[in-house]
Amino acid sequence: MTTPVINRETFLPDLVSQFRQLGKGKRETCAYGLKDLRDMATEYVLAATFPTTRDEEWRFTNLSPLLEIPFQVAENQQLDISLSDITLPVSSKDDLPLRLVFINGYYSSQLSNVQSSLLPTLALEFYAGNLSNAPGPYHSGIREYLSKYQQQNDVFSALNIAGLVDSAVVFVPANKAIDTPIHLLFFTVPGATPVMCQPHCLVIAEPGSSIVLVEDYATLGNVASFTNAVTDIVVGENANVNHLRLQREGGKAFHIGKSAISQSRNSRYTCHAISLGAKISRHNLEVTQTGEGTETTLNGLTLIGGEQLADTHSVIGFNHPHGTSRQLHKCIIDGKAHAVFNGKVFVPKVAQLTDAGQLNRNLLLSQKARVDTKPQLEIVADNVKCSHGATVSQLEDDEVFYLQSRGLDEEMSRNLLINAFAAEILNQLPVGAVREMLARIVASRT
Repeated sequence: MTTPVINRETFLPDLVSQFRQLGKGKRETCAYGLKDLRDMATEYVLAATFPTTRDEEWRFTNLSPLLEIPFQVAENQQLDISLSDITLPVSSKDDLPLRLVFINGYYSSQLSNVQSSLLPTLALEFYAGNLSNAPGPYHSGIREYLSKYQQQNDVFSALNIAGLVDSAVVFVPANKAIDTPIHLLFFTVPGATPVMCQPHCLVIAEPGSSIVLVEDYATLGNVASFTNAVTDIVVGENANVNHLRLQREGGKAFHIGKSAISQSRNSRYTCHAISLGAKISRHNLEVTQTGEGTETTLNGLTLIGGEQLADTHSVIGFNHPHGTSRQLHKCIIDGKAHAVFNGKVFVPKVAQLTDAGQLNRNLLLSQKARVDTKPQLEIVADNVKCSHGATVSQLEDDEVFYLQSRGLDEEMSRNLLINAFAAEILNQLPVGAVREMLARIVASRT
């Protein structure tokens, strides 16, 4: 076994020390009161311990390989990168016209793109950019949200806030529908040493608004890197947010991400979480319904092979009556890969007339592929309609034989069944070009 080059007791303090060195003399975010927020998160991190498989929330995910690599926190450097170096999730013909690009967690105005031809069709109050450059009219709204920011409940999200310097910001004004999808590209460019970057994203959809987001994580080359990301989405009353999260980093990357969503009364939130890349990845998806009549839809697809490990943990908290949720998470696992799914639904006594459904379906393509699945319901209310379940299966010989009897060879038959398994998720993606790209990736891996 490889001996870790970093002691697990010093891993977190060392990163905090690097944050402090990089933060010296930087005052660009002080106007938002981030210093107090960072100090609070730093205190939490320094008091915490590095997660191990002895912790219930990490029992299936061993993070020891992180300790084998001396990551250096990324600096805000001018790197010679162009969009031609990045494999975009859409073709040039169907390009997403609104794109925010962050390199190693820092905003790149040169690579970001807001087509001027679209500006007259967008609401004047709409803003998509970074926190440091947000115009004055948005400061009060952003400050109001950040002032309500709660103490983090896990060490990696607290670590992100402890090192927070800037953030992607999307602000959609009340009763405005932004029909053009917004592409948030977080691109990691490793240097001479393995790099750690901490993207942060804040999305505020005010009451009655509507937006489509494509949150995209990618890397340059297949070298070691560590992405620790946090995305906060506030869905106002009667607002609608359609969120596509795409993790497609290199095979030597480590990725830990948290999506924290707050839904107000009669709001609708849909998440499509696609996990393809990274050596070890973890996505924590937490949805809190803060008003009655909320609708939550969570769709997920994990496609891994080799010795990849992909972990999905989700939590839906109902706190008011008449809430609904639907969750379908699918995993396609090949080689010696290992998938983890842990979905939790909490329905307290006040959340009467809740309607919640949760299903995890897993397809193992090899004898050594593995999945650990744990769907959970915790119900105190007595007038609800809730269900949950999980399935683990392999390709059925009878199904393959049936397709062969119709003229297909064995390989084509297997590929057709695998593509059909993934299509239930892919067909619901809100951006057609991304849907087509992912369909090609699924087909190429089968």
